[in-house]
Amino acid sequence: MTSYKIAEAARLLGVSDDTVRRWVDAGSLPTTGASPVEIPGEALAAHAVELARTPGDPADVLSSARNRFVGLVTRVQADGVMAQVDIQAGPHRVVSLMSSEAVRELGLEPGSLAVAVVKATTVIVETPKG
Repeated sequence: MTSYKIAEAARLLGVSDDTVRRWVDAGSLPTTGASPVEIPGEALAAHAVELARTPGDPADVLSSARNRFVGLVTRVQADGVMAQVDIQAGPHRVVSLMSSEAVRELGLEPGSLAVAVVKATTVIVETPKG
C-alpha cells in the first residue's frame, strides 16, 4: 500500500504541512500508524477528490466531457486574430488558444470566472520510478 509523509501529502494537495497536520488531528485524514506520520494513498486520493468538489461549476449544461476545470482567468494575450487565455484552476494552470473574437464574445479578462473543458482521446499517465 502506498503512503505519503505529511510534507508529500501537503505538496500533492496544494496546502501547507500544518493544514495536513490539522486534518490528521481532526480525523479528516487517517494515518498508517507509522512514525513519522504517514497517510494512506487511498485516503489521500479520496480527500483530494473531496477538495476538488469545492468550486461549483457555473455552467448550466449537460456535457459528455468529464475534465472540467473551474477557475479564474489570470491572463489574456490577444494578438490580431488569435489569443492565449490562461486559467488558474486550483493548483492547475490551463492554457487555451482561441480566436480573439471568442475572447471578446465570452468577455474573458483577468479575474473572470471560466471553465476549461477538455475532451481528449489521448491522456498520458506517468508514475515516478521506484
